[in-house]
Amino acid sequence: MKFTIYGSGCAKCNQLAANAEQAANDKSLDYELEKVTEMNAIIDAGIMRTPALAIDDEIVVEGKVASPADIERLIG
Repeated sequence: MKFTIYGSGCAKCNQLAANAEQAANDKSLDYELEKVTEMNAIIDAGIMRTPALAIDDEIVVEGKVASPADIERLIG
């Protein structure tokens, strides 16, 4: 499973990354975490509001910090 965090590297972006890691660890999943901070790459991905989270290249959260429980529900 691949998590991609889109954002400037701000506190909210870092919290979203930590929440994604916690959700994956709680479900005992193998995962990769990528952080995209380059503004052109964020725009190219179609992100209008950060922070954003993509799971396996599908944008699932945009413009907010999802809780670990919310991310667990998105994982399935």
